[in-house]
Amino acid sequence: MAEFLVKMADERGHVLEQLESGMSEQDIRDRFLQQGYLVYSVKGRSGFSPAALFGRRRKGLKSSQFVVFNQQFLTLIKAGLPILKSLELLGKRQRDPFFKSMLENVQQRVKSGELLSEAFAAQGTVSKIYTTTLLAGERSGNLEEVLARYVTFQKVTLAFRKKLASSLVYPALLVTALVIMLTFLMTFVVPRFADLYEQMGAQLPTITRVMLSIGNAIRNYYYIILIVLAALVFGLFGWTRSQRGGRMLDAFRYRLPVVGPIWMKYQVAMFSRTLATLLTGGFPLVPSLETASQSIDSYKISDTVGQAARRVQEGRSLSYSLEETNFFPDLAVEMVEVGESTGALPAMLNSVAEFFEDDVQNALAAALQLIEPILLVIMGSVVATVLLSLYLPIFSLGAQIQH
Repeated sequence: MAEFLVKMADERGHVLEQLESGMSEQDIRDRFLQQGYLVYSVKGRSGFSPAALFGRRRKGLKSSQFVVFNQQFLTLIKAGLPILKSLELLGKRQRDPFFKSMLENVQQRVKSGELLSEAFAAQGTVSKIYTTTLLAGERSGNLEEVLARYVTFQKVTLAFRKKLASSLVYPALLVTALVIMLTFLMTFVVPRFADLYEQMGAQLPTITRVMLSIGNAIRNYYYIILIVLAALVFGLFGWTRSQRGGRMLDAFRYRLPVVGPIWMKYQVAMFSRTLATLLTGGFPLVPSLETASQSIDSYKISDTVGQAARRVQEGRSLSYSLEETNFFPDLAVEMVEVGESTGALPAMLNSVAEFFEDDVQNALAAALQLIEPILLVIMGSVVATVLLSLYLPIFSLGAQIQH
């Protein structure tokens, strides 16, 4: 998702300026107009910009922190405490100054007559899934049940993401070890061999000369190399934050031979669980699809769900609309079709999410079983090549002395 600089005014006439993530300028403009703001301008932050990287940014909430808050909020409401009193108690207990001030603002807005969903939406820091869920609970008069479903949804989502992250720890450690080992060899070992061979005046093989040249270049021009690498990293980071770069990166993920199918199944699982949560809360299908499409990280999935929402609005079934996009897996479409025909679409969407979450974990485990030995072989090959190139002249000199 791209970032946009939004300039707007609230109902009190206070002018605000902040960065907001969204799919397009119109998406951002509509979002804040629905929240009651007067939007002056929405400007895209494209390409590399130091201000975008180091400037003023909208601070976000940690997912785990927000889940704990909602769990406590739900407990207080079930105990019979009014919403205002619950917000006041939880706000006083928050140690994070930003979150504390946000809850105080929500409390003041609710006290002035705004709905809880509107008060949270006005903060610009919580997901649209959350505010839509609250709105569905307020409309149905069953806020406790809807909020409980959201907490369950967030817990399952966080647990799934943590499992995926923990699966990638060992490969990341292997790559880090390889980088550290190469850095040590090229900056400490290779230069000493270069000095030794220069004093001996030995005739060096081509592979040794190449390796010594690389080592000397790293030792003599390391500051230039670091500056170039830093510029490349920040440039790439800024480019991926732009809408064009983000779309290209998202499309590239789906084309990767092993990672692509896993990424697609992960996004389908997140979409299915999000839509199931919204539908279970009593929200209509088309608004639920639109909300889900705006809450997905992937441009491709978001655009596809948006197309499906328009087809559903025209009177077509969800399964047919998803099938017509030629992107969603056939199994997911078939399960959605069964859910529609039996009137149990939310339950079937949860089943789709569970199936693909398990599939992602199994596929990721199988991929890592293949990647880990490949990384070990690469590490061994690189280290062996460096050491062999350094010791070849010594072997040659030893053979000449014996003769």
